[in-house]
Amino acid sequence: MDELRDYFLCDSCSNKYFKRIYNFSLRFHGVNFSDDLIYDQLTDEVYQCTKCHKNFTKKQIESGLAAIKIKRKKDHRDSSSFS
Repeated sequence: MDELRDYFLCDSCSNKYFKRIYNFSLRFHGVNFSDDLIYDQLTDEVYQCTKCHKNFTKKQIESGLAAIKIKRKKDHRDSSSFS
């Protein structure tokens, strides 16, 4: 069987190229046992289409890739059942 490669494509412009963008933040909150604030350092990651600049979360991309996998398996099953 030949190797097939399907790409996650931007749903706005059908581009397959993305760049990773990070943002960094601190989340401050109080605790019951002290008047001091404590903080958590957070890093958010998004992927931006290099053509139209639409942003996608990692979860959206993973979901899109899962849908491609399901479609490819279904197409393969359908085509091999007629052989």
